[in-house]
Amino acid sequence: MIGTVNTARFSMDYLKFGSGREALVIIPGLGVKSVMLSAKAVESAYSPFAEEYTVYLFDRRRELPEEYTISDMAEDTYEAMRALGLRSANIFGASQGGMIALALAISHPEAADKLILGSTTARVTGERFRAFADWIALAEAGDAEALLTDFGRRVYPEKIFEASRSFLRELAKGVTDKELARFVKLTETMEGFDAADRLREITCPVLCVSSRDDGVFGEGAESEIAEALGGRDGFELYFYDGFGHAAYDTAPDYKARIMAFLKGNAGVKLVSK
Repeated sequence: MIGTVNTARFSMDYLKFGSGREALVIIPGLGVKSVMLSAKAVESAYSPFAEEYTVYLFDRRRELPEEYTISDMAEDTYEAMRALGLRSANIFGASQGGMIALALAISHPEAADKLILGSTTARVTGERFRAFADWIALAEAGDAEALLTDFGRRVYPEKIFEASRSFLRELAKGVTDKELARFVKLTETMEGFDAADRLREITCPVLCVSSRDDGVFGEGAESEIAEALGGRDGFELYFYDGFGHAAYDTAPDYKARIMAFLKGNAGVKLVSK
């Protein structure tokens, strides 16, 4: 079910499916198009969770304010959760969504039962912002095809990117100037993001899943998270290699790894092929 949650400050679209007693909130990464256009694909990918969890996928708010930050997005997500009756949930954030999840778990620790961080970072400075700076320039130039092509090249492994070229070209034809402007504003929120000094305020168990071949943030994006939380009970760190930044979409055992963490099966042996 796709719905819209309305609060005193904003409206936000969301997808809800599953019938489980526990809640799983998914905060997606950055996209040129609304994630709601991929609702069926998301529901299919996360169907193994539907029996034991009620799953919520949140978009960003519909109308973006002039000044907007990652922390603002975290507050929006928290407010949307509360409006839907969610006092707490297991939270999975990927890429920019991982930054939002971090900020939410820091500011509202009572709202996060468990935290899964996929292909994300606690600090975006220097080289970690380079890909985003390039994307902003392409979006501001109105070159949707070049933007989506570079996006795909950096996010996906080479084989998947090559197979997706024609799809990305077709997708680019339907990108509007309004969508490009929105993409720029959302992308700019990441420049200078820095939650590294507050990571120890996170109180829930954390699974951090990183990629050694991350073409967006580069290798070592998880270093501040691992340094702050490593060795603490309830913290797990796992690395993929060969599945790119979008390992959360491309690694065949990714969903099983999340499920194992949620069920408390620490150190579960899974095979990625």
